[in-house]
Amino acid sequence: MSEISISVGPLAPADVVAVAREGAKVALAPEALEEISRGRKVIEDLAGDVQPHYGVSTGFGALATRHIPTELRAQLQRSLVRSHAAGSGPEVEREVVRALMLLRLSTLATGRTGVRPEVAQAYADVLNAGITPVVHEYGSLGCSGDLAPLAHCALAVMGEGTVRDADGVAKPAAEALAAAGITPVELREKEGLALINGTDGMLGMLLLALDDLRRLLRTADISAAMSVEAQLGTDRVFAEHLQALRPHPGQADSAANLRALLADSPIVASHRGPDCTRVQDAYSLRCSPQVHGAARDTAGHAATVAERELASAIDNPVVTLDGTVESNGNFHGAPVAAVLDFLAISVADVASIAERRTDRMLDTARSHGLNAFLADDPGVDSGHMIAQYTQAAIVSELKRLAAPASVDSIPSSAMQEDHVSMGWSAARKLRRALDGLTRVVAVELLTAARALDLRAPLEPSPATGAVVAGLRAAGVAGPGTDRFLAPEIEAAVQYVASGRALAAAEAVTGPLA
Repeated sequence: MSEISISVGPLAPADVVAVAREGAKVALAPEALEEISRGRKVIEDLAGDVQPHYGVSTGFGALATRHIPTELRAQLQRSLVRSHAAGSGPEVEREVVRALMLLRLSTLATGRTGVRPEVAQAYADVLNAGITPVVHEYGSLGCSGDLAPLAHCALAVMGEGTVRDADGVAKPAAEALAAAGITPVELREKEGLALINGTDGMLGMLLLALDDLRRLLRTADISAAMSVEAQLGTDRVFAEHLQALRPHPGQADSAANLRALLADSPIVASHRGPDCTRVQDAYSLRCSPQVHGAARDTAGHAATVAERELASAIDNPVVTLDGTVESNGNFHGAPVAAVLDFLAISVADVASIAERRTDRMLDTARSHGLNAFLADDPGVDSGHMIAQYTQAAIVSELKRLAAPASVDSIPSSAMQEDHVSMGWSAARKLRRALDGLTRVVAVELLTAARALDLRAPLEPSPATGAVVAGLRAAGVAGPGTDRFLAPEIEAAVQYVASGRALAAAEAVTGPLA
């Protein structure tokens, strides 16, 4: 994989994912180093000014009225980072920390923060060495930036605190930096502040969530198509002319996917004739494009917000293009927090309709001839009865996670920071919600595959049949007497999460929307 160039302009979302998840290397572009040097000169020209300048010669937050003499300013920056590295709780995932550091580096590269080039280079070196600062789950209010998470990263670059090396081994930061040949940074005026004053954690998690959702929403279309077949549903409601009567782009894409997935399905064709007495399918089948499409459109809006954030230079104070240093409120996480919460609502809705489709396959009153709970010998065997319980438990949890974090605010810093976004919290719960959606879709896919096998000798469409074959190749056997179900559910989860289920369908249909 080639190096990703960090320039003055915005990163592409795919570049963030590549660095965070795939370990791609980064390099500072020459123009970025030039812009960083220009911004630094502004700060150095102010350092000797008798007039106080926030972050350069004053304290922070509610302590901004204290003028700091020249000889104490390096200590001021070190103290800021040490005191703000106050996180608690479980470690944050490696991919989140790498995304956070990359996005802070991208802002440093704009020259708007006033750090020296060697500070930015240290961040690039740490990323390239695979060193991951230990960041804890609690500590950010999503305003004045993701302060505690970013401070733990800055602390590591100073050679303090704890990190994990490229092999995932926890060790003192000084030891890991030395092993990688990286010299710890000695912070100067404003640099500590510049390293912790950004919304990089919540933005990084938003970008990773959008990457996951692109896969999951297409996979939800696959499991929905399998459920339509398994329940002898119709594909006529997904016709393009019907969807065009309500021209939401996400709905159109989802319906197009369902048409492609159900194309040439012998099961669907078997009940198209005049002998079929069913007038219309239940909402959970018929309205799949509307629900999945709404989630797609929500993700589209969130992606627009993310792109604007990627084009932003967030710091306070900021070095402006005309060479002044100005205080501002761009560190407030409200724009990101709102879409993170919005996505959690859509995730819960997609999972909810998937669970309802699953439940219909297990109920003899609604499954159109399938065995109760898809059991081999109902009564002796329970089939997928409890798989649906697992789904239901997750869906219930997702409804709780859909309660917005961004409507909360707790004042901090002696009422100087009296309104905060809670965007970091919104991002953390969205990550949990996406894990839940993955599991719910996997259980629907697992159950629908079993139901399709039970429809033999009728066959599913080429696309859904390929998905069933891929699941069987992944070690999940077809119908039979009851067996230990948890490993099969986990195999289905990995089949969905890895993208292999999507790849199996797209090998037949071509790329899904």
